Amino acid sequence: MSDNRLYTAGWDDYELVDAGGSLKLERWGDIYTIRPEVQAYFKSEKPFDEWRKLAHWEFISKGGQTGTWKALKTNSPKEWKINYGDLAFNLQITKFKHVGLFPEQKINWDFIQENLTSDSNFLNLFAYTGAASVSAKSTNSEVIHCDSVKQLISWAKQNMESSNLEGIKWVHEDALKFAEREVKRNKHYSGIIMDPPAWGIGAKNEKWKLEDKLEDLLKNASSLVGHKGFLILNTYSPTIDRNAIERLAYRIFKKRNFEVKELWMKTTTGKELFYGNLLRVS
Repeated sequence: MSDNRLYTAGWDDYELVDAGGSLKLERWGDIYTIRPEVQAYFKSEKPFDEWRKLAHWEFISKGGQTGTWKALKTNSPKEWKINYGDLAFNLQITKFKHVGLFPEQKINWDFIQENLTSDSNFLNLFAYTGAASVSAKSTNSEVIHCDSVKQLISWAKQNMESSNLEGIKWVHEDALKFAEREVKRNKHYSGIIMDPPAWGIGAKNEKWKLEDKLEDLLKNASSLVGHKGFLILNTYSPTIDRNAIERLAYRIFKKRNFEVKELWMKTTTGKELFYGNLLRVS
């Protein structure tokens, strides 16, 4: 097995059950979903008709990122909640294939909780529904959550409240622009996480591609991360491979320790799924 692989795992309320045929079967609490997965290019362990007997919802793709959810059971809930330790996450079916959580990021939530204290401050860029923000807040750190989509900030706030936490600072802004301003303010953070999409639309509808912005993101992050702090970057982009991230990291973080790993998860049936690349700077 490659030393370049880092494996994340499920927990009581999440299970990656099976994958194959460009789909994956997952359990979220008591709810099972079938979703598209481009990395599941192999044959599934169990036939799809067995999947559909279990599943409550299946996402039918219409091409690109959009599609519709098909209910496979009567009274399948459109919204539900799962727990991770003391944290609670509100899930729902959306017009995209996502339900509001990237469970492969569990490995980062754990890392955040292990490396922050009540004296720490933490910045979550491209913060989505805030699982990393809530994880950081559970250590009593000062937390800033930045995302360009207002609805996602509202969703993240729900997750904070459901986790019986308070005090996260919400920033509705383009992540790179906010980072640039924080550099000018000479701010430093004990921990930073960035989970940028392969392509995105900013708070003012400006379009950008990750490969065009990644170097700027990392340079700004290198100025913001404190001397004893850490930085985590996730990428799930087909145009940015591990070698490209390593080359950038050697240039930008040459005086710090860093590692670039491939993020993987095993299904209960024994299949292995690739979830992109992970940079950790310490």
